[in-house]
Amino acid sequence: MTKIGSSEAGGSPSNIAPRTIKVWDPLVRIFHWTIVAACTLNLFILEEGKYWHRVTGYVVAGAIVVRLIWGFVGTKHARFSDFLPTPTKVRRQLFGIVTRNESRYIGHNPLASIMMLVLIGLLSATALTGWMTTLDAFWGEKWLEQLHGTIANSIMVLVFIHAGAAIVESYRHRENLVWSMVTGRKKA
Repeated sequence: MTKIGSSEAGGSPSNIAPRTIKVWDPLVRIFHWTIVAACTLNLFILEEGKYWHRVTGYVVAGAIVVRLIWGFVGTKHARFSDFLPTPTKVRRQLFGIVTRNESRYIGHNPLASIMMLVLIGLLSATALTGWMTTLDAFWGEKWLEQLHGTIANSIMVLVFIHAGAAIVESYRHRENLVWSMVTGRKKA
């Protein structure tokens, strides 16, 4: 790693840049920020049901398919096997949070894993119900439109919780987790 200041140059050891490791590969980061952009567009900017709203939904569906495949064949921390949230892992993390003795995870922690899997499920359901509204068999079905909207609103609530948790965890662990999803790197 590059040193900001070295003892040979008169700098102190506190000026040494912290070591980082690669965690999030480019595909994981592109998936993450594609979903962020798509949700922002479809929830707040684009008109519901119109052309660009649908196109954005199809982009999300395609991104989910790629991410699901990558979850089985991708890099270490992208694989579902790396962060499968078992009940024991979740209990251990919750106990660690309560006792202020929480383990640090390089990849997703168990609670973040649950959030990610729930969001992927809800995004998939939103894409599916959105696509179904374009079919002749479901054209004009209010229940389907309401279901689509309810799922989309659920995503919005969970995204705010997810973003808030990332900020809180960044503070608690003294590590900028949002920036790590930009650079792909975390503290070693």
